[in-house]
Order: sequence, then structure tokens, then C-alpha cells
Amino acid sequence: MSLRNVAIIAHVDHGKTTLVDQLFRQSGTFRDNQRVEERAMDSNDLEKERGITILAKPTSVDWTPPGSDESIRINIVDTPGHADFGGEVERILSMVDGVVLLVDSSEGAMPQTKFVTGKALALGLKPIVVVNKVDRADARIQEVLDEVFDLFVSLDANDEQLDFPVLYASGRNGYASTDMDAREGTLIPMFETIVNHVPAPKVEVEDVPFTFLVTLLDRDNFLGRILTGRVNSGTVKLNQAIHALDANGNVIETGRASKILSFRGLDRVPVEEAKAGDIISLAGLAVATVANTIADTSVTVPLQAQPIDPPTLSMRFAVNDSPMAGREGTKVTSRMIRDRLMREAESNVAVKVTESDDRDSFEVAGRGELQLGVLIETMRREGFELGISRPRVLFGEDEDGKKTEPYETVIIDVDEEYSGTVVEKMNLRKAEMTDMRPSGGGKTRITFSAPSRGMIGYHGEFLSDTRGTGIMNRLFERYGPHKGKIEGRKNGVLISNGAGEAQGYALGPLEERGILFVGHGEALYEGMIIGENAKTDDLEVNPMKAKQLTNFRASGGKDDAIRLTPPKKMTLEQAIAYIDDDEMVEVTPKSIRLRKRYLDPNERKRAARAKAA
Repeated sequence: MSLRNVAIIAHVDHGKTTLVDQLFRQSGTFRDNQRVEERAMDSNDLEKERGITILAKPTSVDWTPPGSDESIRINIVDTPGHADFGGEVERILSMVDGVVLLVDSSEGAMPQTKFVTGKALALGLKPIVVVNKVDRADARIQEVLDEVFDLFVSLDANDEQLDFPVLYASGRNGYASTDMDAREGTLIPMFETIVNHVPAPKVEVEDVPFTFLVTLLDRDNFLGRILTGRVNSGTVKLNQAIHALDANGNVIETGRASKILSFRGLDRVPVEEAKAGDIISLAGLAVATVANTIADTSVTVPLQAQPIDPPTLSMRFAVNDSPMAGREGTKVTSRMIRDRLMREAESNVAVKVTESDDRDSFEVAGRGELQLGVLIETMRREGFELGISRPRVLFGEDEDGKKTEPYETVIIDVDEEYSGTVVEKMNLRKAEMTDMRPSGGGKTRITFSAPSRGMIGYHGEFLSDTRGTGIMNRLFERYGPHKGKIEGRKNGVLISNGAGEAQGYALGPLEERGILFVGHGEALYEGMIIGENAKTDDLEVNPMKAKQLTNFRASGGKDDAIRLTPPKKMTLEQAIAYIDDDEMVEVTPKSIRLRKRYLDPNERKRAARAKAA
């Protein structure tokens, strides 16, 4: 059977996963009467809820060309579209021989497109460009194609890569065509283009030992550690003796290939052997991890792994030490948190974990707020309780020993009436505008080069400023000169001065002081943040004061029920972006609370004096 290995890459929400659904259906992978969820490749709960791809996942379809008896197996890797999960993308590109670049017919080439395409072109992979959603009312197909060509030129694509085939498609409606004006049909032109333009794997099978580079890692309750990647050379058979080598060629462990799994549609199917070029999962080793080489015991030289861009942001994950600790979660000890974070760092090469001296907290470094937010959300669903600090960027040094910090390319699509506000706010955050142009539909596209430090916590404010209509995309750009002090949150907070239940009688007057985060009857503790102060300083308040009951009636109808505005409830990402340096987010399976790092007011004052000194 002939073989093709291809990755589908695109910006978030440009339609990758929906297109893969249609490839499944039209290749016969699903029966006509088989019930299948939409976006079948997004199998993770968080992926389904958020509508984004977080984990890179291989799959395969067997397609038989019209008039032929022999089917062709196309291994497809669905990749994340968000830059925070770029570590996933960088690894899987070593498994494929070509890429399908999907671009929205209206939005065009966006930051994530640039990031992943640059990695693919640098590896020498040939692209196939698919302009998706051609049936959109605001489609600008020819302009988008010109943008893609300009993007390839700016990324130093060679002549062969610049001579790319183009398809015009609608993933939702299940058609693709070489004709720009086609609005119906099937995906047969896409299958044909992949088969004709993506080369078959150039590999050696005969008389060479088995080698395999691990690119993805997961676990199975029955099989243990499962290693996924592409067979680089030779053949591996069931129960064959194998060993794992690190990057320096040291043998990590020796074992046997107890299970070989090949991808068939959405399923992993056990097979007796796998040959060079196949994308497979392998079980039988207990220590080997991502970027290790799995090989026949005669092999001593490891395969070269693709280098991964370093993390740019870190957060402190601490044991939950609030007065409500242990009430809602089942995993609350530092040992449990440490083991879970180490497992994450092992399988996700974009995450780095460092243990603190007191062993009660851990510095977790990653690509961005969304990536670390997904990790925290996953852990709270597993029963963990955590205390999370404000994100901080990881600084560096240049050749002269001067301080440097990460910069991001920020592309903002916004209605023209809000563009002035956005530019003003970005300037306050030390961002420099590099481009401004109309993007159709009455919107303006503004491009900034901004220090990552200034972007922490801005997204919520941005949505408020643009009345929810603005779209912001961010991408790591480079390390550049340190920009000096950047103003953080302007407003102070309202802090509970005791423990108990919040009372409507006390919350009513506090609404005049600012925005409340808690409602009547919620459990509070000393040092917990219950709202945002309208002024710049922090204010300690008593939200538990109840009405004194007497047998005298108040005059003038003052006994009427107090009507409270519904409290502002933050999501996990909003809470993490909101807090200041001396504050934390308490995360449990049932609650997200804001608190001061030091709950006792005297300790807070001592810490503030020490910082000022």
C-alpha cells in the first residue's frame, strides 16, 4: 500500500478539524449510518468546550482513486491553531513529508499561520495551500492568496515551495476545487493533490536496523506509557528487543515492543509489525520520553530531534494554604502537585517545571497564559487545589549583559470607531505600531510589536473597550531590549477583614465602592478579595455585617429588600490576568477565588514596607 504523511496547519478557527471530519466521511472511514460527533478529532473535554485544538493528534484515511483497485493510506496530523500550543506543532512536523496550509478566505494569513509555516518551510516541506470558507459573503480570495505568497517570500521559501498548488474549499460543505468559482462538489481534488504533491516517505526498510523518534507521549491504564512517532528506518515486530537512547546516545532503558498500534481513522489498531514511514504508537518502555530515540539494540547513534523554542512566561503553582483548603479537592499535598507537574513536563516539551526551596511551590514556565490556563483547568478537574500567582515573563541577557525581555507580534482586528482607543491603550503598554490597514467589513487591522509583559491582563480590558467585537492574535516575536516600568492594574481591590458569610445588608452599601465579585451567602475568609475598588488603593471592608434585629419597625420603608447587582464572576483566565503581584488565585474543583498572598493585614504591611525599601 502506498503511503503519504501530511500535517494540516492553520490559524485557530480557520476550519482544520471540520475539514478533517469531511475527509473521514468522503474516504469511507465512517459508515454512512455511523453516528459521529462534529469535530471528531477534538476528543479532549476542554477542546470540545472551547472549540479549539490543544493536542496534536495523528489519524489516517484510506482513499482509493477513481478507477483504481489499490488504496492509498494518508496519515493526517491535526495540529493546534493557537501559538501557545506551538510546542505540539514543532514536534510533529518531523513526522510528515508535506503540509496542507489552510487559510480563511476573509481573515487571510494570521500570526499562527506565519509561526507554523515558517517551521515547515525551514524543514523543506512542500506546502499545499487551501483557501477555506470560499462561500463567505466577505471572502477576498485573490487578496488572501497574494498575502500567502508574500508570507512565503518573507519566510525565505525556495522556488519549489513558492510553486505551490492551490485549492478553493468549504470544509463545512465538503468540497474542494482548483476552480476559484466552484461552490459544490467533493473533496476528491484534495485527495488527488495530496497524493500527487506530497512525496511518499523516503526511507530504508531492507538491511537496516529499526529506529524511531518519539514525538508524542501519552498513557493508557492497561498498556502504560505509549510513545508515538514515525518509523525512521527498518521494521519493528511485536515483542522485538528495543532500547531507548537520549540525545547524547546514552542507553536509558531496554525492553520489548509489547504493543504496536497503527492509526485507522479515529482508532488505534494493534498490528504485528510496522515499516519505515509508518506513523505508529509503541508500548513496552517505562522511562523513554519525547525526543528520545527508540531503536534496535544494535543502534548506538540517536536521531536528531527538532529544537523547541524556549518558554517565555512562568507562574507559581503553590499548595493551597487558604482557610478553606481541603474542602473541595482530593489532591492537596505538594507531593501530589509535584508528581502531576513532572508528568506534564515530561509529555509537553514546551513546559518547564522548577521546584522552589520550600518545596511547597513550583515555578511552571510555558508559552503563554492560555497554555498554562489549560493546564490549571485540567488539574482542577482532576481534583487538585492550587494557589496560582500572577504570570511573569522570563527575562534574558544580550551579548553585552543588558536585560532583555520577550516581545510579541500583536495583530488586532477592530471596528474603526474603536481603533483610537486600542492604539492609546497599547501605547501605554509600551507597544509600537508597525502596520495599520483596512481589513474589510468596516474593520481595521493594526499590527503592534509589544513586550509580552505589557500584554498580561490586557485581553479583558480590550474586549470591554471594543464592546466584544475586537479580535486579538498574539505570537512570540523575539527577545528585545527591556522597556522599563509598565503600569499594571489601576484600580485597587476590596478585601474582606474577617471570616464568615457575605450578607446582602453589608454588600448593598459596598456596591457604591466598586464592583463586587461575591454575592449574598458566599463563604469568605480574611484576606479574600471580594471586589474591585473604584479608587487606586486597596480597602479593607466588612462584608459580613448583618442587620440588627429589633421589634421596632423602621420608618419610611427602609425595611424594603436590598436589591444587589449580580456579582462579576471571573473565568480562570480572567482571574489570572486580573491579579496583581501581591495577589493569588485560589483554584479548587468547584471554586475560583481571588485573595491576597498574605492574608493577615499586618503581614501585608510588612511585605509592602520591605518592597518599598
